[in-house]
Amino acid sequence: MEKKDLYDNFIQLEHDAQGLLTRVTGLKNDVAKALERNAELEMENKHLREHLAALDAAHAQSTGATELTKSKANLESLYNEGFHVCPYMYGQRRVDDEPCAFCLDVIYGEH
Repeated sequence: MEKKDLYDNFIQLEHDAQGLLTRVTGLKNDVAKALERNAELEMENKHLREHLAALDAAHAQSTGATELTKSKANLESLYNEGFHVCPYMYGQRRVDDEPCAFCLDVIYGEH
């Protein structure tokens, strides 16, 4: 290999390395922005959850609603996932999440 070819190869390698460094720097900046945005969204999500909990507590207090027992909370969770919890259709999926008066009575009724 001639000296000129060797020198040209070093020059090309230097340009390639600079291009790679530019790409890595760009990716690092993109990741930093994404992490910053993620932190902002997590904080906003936390504040919204706290606000929602406060609104739920205020609503429960204003309507005189009591805290659900653990078993009724489990039934409520199943109902919210789209399943019937009433004795008539227990375990069947609610079509298009239609409300079921029997299920609501089981969960929120005064038994």
